[in-house]
Amino acid sequence: MHDQSLVTVAASQYPVEFIGSWQRYAAKIEQLICQAVEQGAEIILFPEYGCLELASLFPHKIYGDLQRQLVALQSLVADYRNLHRQLACKYGIYLVSSSFPIRLEDGSYRNRAYFCFPDGTLDYQDKLIMTRWEREQWNISPGQAIKVFRTRFGLVGINICYDSEFPLIARAQVEMGAKLILTPSFTEASAGYHRVRIGCRARALENQCYVVMSPLVGDAEWTLSIEHGYGRAGIFTPVDVGFPEDGILAQGTLNQPQWVISQIDLATVDIVREHGNVTNYADWAGQHRLTPEPLHEDWLTPALVTSMAYERKLSQKLLCSADSTHFAIQQEN
Repeated sequence: MHDQSLVTVAASQYPVEFIGSWQRYAAKIEQLICQAVEQGAEIILFPEYGCLELASLFPHKIYGDLQRQLVALQSLVADYRNLHRQLACKYGIYLVSSSFPIRLEDGSYRNRAYFCFPDGTLDYQDKLIMTRWEREQWNISPGQAIKVFRTRFGLVGINICYDSEFPLIARAQVEMGAKLILTPSFTEASAGYHRVRIGCRARALENQCYVVMSPLVGDAEWTLSIEHGYGRAGIFTPVDVGFPEDGILAQGTLNQPQWVISQIDLATVDIVREHGNVTNYADWAGQHRLTPEPLHEDWLTPALVTSMAYERKLSQKLLCSADSTHFAIQQEN
């Protein structure tokens, strides 16, 4: 009998390209899924905004314009959803699609990742905290609902890219029962990649759970939306007994198209929370009893006192050194 706590997760380092046709895109997605399934993948994660290579199906005046892209891509939404849910059903997997900028009935947009189930149904998680680029350049609005998704392995949450940098989102999901957080991401440079990676590792640490990160990689200078994808996939764990000492179970090669795949045991989450060397998950509530103590204007903080003392000592040393040098020069003359 299959152990329901054991699950093989696959994170894509998804290569963006000028795809050119829907048929080519559909074939690419299925080929990538086949590669992961052949390695045992049961939960498959694609990155944030991987769908934007579909802008290449339209003329240059559209794929070279941010706002026109958003409008044109809406004609592909139904096919996009159907493709991913059909593939999830065909291969018997849980599949998180690359997030898609969806226009709602009121005309606003959401950055939406679809969670597709093996029975062909789907749900979604909207991004909840928008980056400046999304907010100021694309006018994409934040979602409101923090969700978890039920699988035969347990509950799963999604933190889309920037959301991973805000701890209360993942915390709400783990308190609802999630032991695995999936993070589709798109970052254009090293700093952005490390922000998301650090966020993912911090969420795994403080919640004593698994976090999986999937980035978009490669160059697409033909579009203004995803010109440069930078990053590597990672599967992160608590940092405690029974887990890797650095909390990194698996990771890819920077900026190279590939799958990062590993089996995880969700039962170990309960074990480490109860018997670990530290109990971060249980101790979270300890923060709520703390009261900030105001700093009065006439107080000197210990750090400031130490800094002032160090600067005074350094100044005296420099003066003594200068006097000695001046005396030596006079003697030589």
